[in-house]
Amino acid sequence: MATRQNSTNGKLKSPRIQVVLPEALCEKLADLAEEESRTVSNMAKVLIQQGINNYINKTTNLSNSNTDTDTFRDKLEKQSMRRLKGPPKRIRYLKNFDN
Repeated sequence: MATRQNSTNGKLKSPRIQVVLPEALCEKLADLAEEESRTVSNMAKVLIQQGINNYINKTTNLSNSNTDTDTFRDKLEKQSMRRLKGPPKRIRYLKNFDN
């Protein structure tokens, strides 16, 4: 759980978390922060927000596609079955061009 601290004026600060990163990932994060003129901490916050939004969108899109498939299947199952009225009227044969 994120911890909250009190500031000097008595108000609660934003929740804080601590994350351990591999060296290579920490360097990439620092490079991205420098490119965007942000602090490393702020860059981490932005990337976490984007990751959470992408995760939520991905999971909601998956559930929507399942309902689309279920709806399609239900419509197909409700259709009445019809028999063909006989053989096709015209059959086309491909000519053999080997001769």
